[in-house]
Formats: sequence, structure tokens, C-alpha cells
Amino acid sequence: MPHRVHLLSLKLCHALDQACKAEQYTGKRFGSDLLAGLTVGIIAIPLSMALAIASGVPPQYGLYTAIISGFIIALLGGSRYSISGPTAAFVVLLFPIAEKFGLAGLLLATVMSGIILVLMALMRLGRLIQYIPESITLGFTAGIGVVIATLQIKDFFGMTVTAMPEHYWDKVAVLVGGASTSHWPSFTIAAVTLAVMLLWPRLRLPVPAHLPAVIIGSVLALFMSSYGIDVETIGSRFHYLLPDGSSGMGIPPVLPEFAWPWQQASADGQPLGISWSLVQALLPSAFAIAMLGAIESLLCAVVLDGMTGTRHSANSELLGQGVGNIVAPFFGGIPATAAIARSAANVKAGAQSPVAGMIHSLVVLLALVALTGILSYTNRFF
Repeated sequence: MPHRVHLLSLKLCHALDQACKAEQYTGKRFGSDLLAGLTVGIIAIPLSMALAIASGVPPQYGLYTAIISGFIIALLGGSRYSISGPTAAFVVLLFPIAEKFGLAGLLLATVMSGIILVLMALMRLGRLIQYIPESITLGFTAGIGVVIATLQIKDFFGMTVTAMPEHYWDKVAVLVGGASTSHWPSFTIAAVTLAVMLLWPRLRLPVPAHLPAVIIGSVLALFMSSYGIDVETIGSRFHYLLPDGSSGMGIPPVLPEFAWPWQQASADGQPLGISWSLVQALLPSAFAIAMLGAIESLLCAVVLDGMTGTRHSANSELLGQGVGNIVAPFFGGIPATAAIARSAANVKAGAQSPVAGMIHSLVVLLALVALTGILSYTNRFF
């Protein structure tokens, strides 16, 4: 049936072809994409860092994800307005992997999930999104939100908790026991940042709440630091070592470099290596990442279709997501999927095509190589 073609089609660069080739792509439309890409790129910078930290890895890996995966998925995918990168829904899955297997295990699981997504696209499974009941989606999303909020309590109150147990109620018990270690400056900054996030939309300004929240929180942290109040920032918490032996604080101001995922550091700091037993151990996590990525990406595409009156290609979007998640880990990228909030901001900013998504990735890249000194002053409690 003609109205179901978008559920069965499969083509690389489907959205780009539809938006820029099938329709006339003018300089005016590029100007709209440029403005939207700049807007969403600025939003994505602090979010990518925050979500990487929440997933258990240093902030630069979130930026690498937005740069590599965000560009590839926008180029190859099937939803013209989707913005892909690290998302909050993944945190629940990624943190235990990073804790047990280290960065290397997380990157390897990402490659495996990308392969699963490509297989799903080739099997034309994108059409199955229409059969997922709304109640399941809402319950699933609400459950993820509760777990993420629980994981953030430690940092929100600045607690000194060295490790979190695996099971939820054990986590709650540890947080209750660590309440006495709360750090009031950390809590103050986190509370102010949260308040800005909640109250800013009431002003009905075109600037999304994420940006003023990060700016106001960071300025407050700098103000406290100027008076000798100890406040942890990305620069004070994270350090890096470059190949030439030099070290620095915060985020390394270099482009992401190619490296085999399994040669990255494991949980004990040594190269992880690769074996069949390791692949078997990571396979359930990789499958969960792929399923969550597929559901979130396709639901995001459905939402964007409703906002814009367009039609996405479900299988093409799965294919783009799969390729992006296969390639990105070789440059330090963690799992990526379409982000509903960033994608909606992209539409509201006037995006016309996937070019806006590619520009968003270039904006993050520019920030990585030119603004790392500023990013290192960002407070981690935003």
C-alpha cells in the first residue's frame, strides 16, 4: 500500500536524498539549516559531556559521539530532522558496562549493537515500531527516568560515594547511608541549575533552557571558587595524557583518533583485548543497546513526522544508526541514538534537511578543538 512504503523502504542517505535532491535545495534553505545546526550544536555540547560522565566515561567521549555518530547518522539515515548523539535513556545500560569492562568494553558493545541495528534494517524490522503499545513506551521511559534520577542524586548533593552497587534498592541504601557526606556548594549549584531548567521555559524565549542553565551554573561555580569555596569542575575532576607524554586537565584539545576499541583501557586500566568469551559476555548488553536505540530513534522519527508533516524511512534510519554506532567507537564514540529534545529543538530552530544535523556535529567539533579551556571550567553538577 502506498501509505506504508516508508515502513518497508531501505536506502542509504534516504532523508538527505528526499530533502536535498527530490526537493530543490536553495541557499535560503541552507541558511535555515545553518542556524538550526548552530543552535542544536550549542545545546549538544554540555549535554554530550554530561551524558558521557553519567555513563561512566570522561566527557570527551560524549563529544566524540556527537561529532562522529551525529554526522554519519544525519548523512546516512532516514529521518531528515533527527539529531543523534548520547542520550539519557542509554545511561542505565552503559554505566554498568563501563564499571565492569571499562571504556574498551563499552566501545566494543557499541560496535556490536551497531551490527545488530544494521541486521535489523536489512531484515526490514523498522516497520515493527507501529506495533509497540504507547503504554509500554511510557512505562519504559518512566522507569528509565527514575533510575537516571537515582544515579544523579550522588552528584546532585556532592556525596562522597566511591562505588554504586548493581541493584536498584542497594543503590538507594548506599545513597541514604552517604547523606552525611553531602557538599553544600555542590548542592547549591545543582539546585540553581535545575531551577533554571524548570523556570526558563515560562519566559517563552527562543533560547532552550539547557544553555542558560549551564551558563548560570558555571558562573555561580566560578563565583564560589573566587571566594575560596571548593567546587569540582570538569577541569579538576578529569585529566588526560597525550601520546607525547604531556598531561592536562579537563578535555584534550585534539581531534578524536582512530584506535581499536578492544585496545582501549579496561576497568583495571589495562588494554582489554578481545576474545570469544568477552563477545559472549557483552552480547546481552549490545542487544539491549540496539533495541533501545532502535525504539528511541524510530519513536523520535514518528514524533518529528507529526511536527512537520513529513514521512521518515524506518529501515533507512535503522541502517544509519547502525553504521554510525559501528564507526564511532573506533574514534572513541559511545552508543548514540536520536535525541527527541535536541531533534525537536532542531525543528523549532527552522531546520530544512539533515544538513542541520551535520552542521550540529561540526559545531561540537569546533568546540572540541577551540574551546576546551572554557569547557574545563564547566561545573559537573549542571
